[in-house]
Amino acid sequence: MDTKQLDEQYIAHTYARFPIEIVSGHGSLLYDEQGREYIDLGTGIAVNIFGVADASWIKAVNAQMHKVQHTSNLYYAAPCARLAEKLCQRTGMKKVFFGNSGAEANECAIKVARKYAAEKKGGEYYHIITLHNSFHGRTITTLAATGQDSFHQHFLPLTPGFLYADANDLQSVKKLVDEYKVAAILLECVQGEGGVLPLDYAFVQGLAELAAEQDILLLVDEVQTGNGRTGSLYAYMQYNIQPDIVSTAKGLGGGLPLGVCMLGDKVETVLEPGDHGSTFGGNPLSCAGAIDILDRIDESLLEGVKERSAYIFRELSGCKGINEVTGMGLMIGVTTARPLADVVAECREQGVLVLTAHGKMRLLPALNIPMDLLKKAVDIIKNVCAQEI
Repeated sequence: MDTKQLDEQYIAHTYARFPIEIVSGHGSLLYDEQGREYIDLGTGIAVNIFGVADASWIKAVNAQMHKVQHTSNLYYAAPCARLAEKLCQRTGMKKVFFGNSGAEANECAIKVARKYAAEKKGGEYYHIITLHNSFHGRTITTLAATGQDSFHQHFLPLTPGFLYADANDLQSVKKLVDEYKVAAILLECVQGEGGVLPLDYAFVQGLAELAAEQDILLLVDEVQTGNGRTGSLYAYMQYNIQPDIVSTAKGLGGGLPLGVCMLGDKVETVLEPGDHGSTFGGNPLSCAGAIDILDRIDESLLEGVKERSAYIFRELSGCKGINEVTGMGLMIGVTTARPLADVVAECREQGVLVLTAHGKMRLLPALNIPMDLLKKAVDIIKNVCAQEI
């Protein structure tokens, strides 16, 4: 049997896969089982931020692989400690907990918030406010944190204690703070799965002020927005706030599983031995690769992200067949006049791989995608969108 047949027979049917098998690639080009070439505007859902088969990342991972691939957290490991140092130095955070995914990073953030509030205010302060249209993961608890009913179906009852406010409506948040005993507010600066929608600057500023006034922790989910994706190291930096907890994953791992929960001043000492753990968290291979990636997210790269973002917005906004372009940096959502499934399929047939999110085409190209490939891909998208329905 070929790969597709094996997949159908032996893998749980949780994914509606596109009808191609990716077998190789380099940079922003991918190749299928028939040798067809595609320009990759999805990067494994914002993971391969320097593209496929990135030589620098491979070298870093390979060097660590020849030393030790896993130690467990019963011992010290230099890549883990060095990555934590670099993350704290770049963000102003104080401590780091390593897991394997964005959902795990968010689980850690939730546990820290609840323990902090219980110890400081009392066990009844366990509620966490998130936003309608948000997405924070697929575990039972992070599903509960996700403000979309469609993700909750079939899995009730979810973890209790989560409240949902309206994005960009500060009064909606204040009402919940007045009615419930709240431990934390959790937000994405750009709602990714919710349609690639940036939050308003004034709203985020208002949340930060409210959190400070009420001694409510401010948690920012940077799983998809982080690691240069939006044009700054982390998206919250464009809102001039300092969160108490930041979660991230995806692009920092570069292709190996890695989740990070960064803890600020208020909460740096909340976790004690035995409170939390992860067998593979801080894995030396993942951390060695992440150090290489983080070191290359510099001002030059971020300027390139902004330039590429401006080009995409300029080229697609107002074009025939395109109703709206939203997002930040190289995290972009496109509302098409034609049925989205048709647009995605025709882009694929013409050699461009795009994603979807909440009824929109979603573009998450490599942060260093060559401009010639980006221009070629954007031209194909424009032509496909402009076709008559």
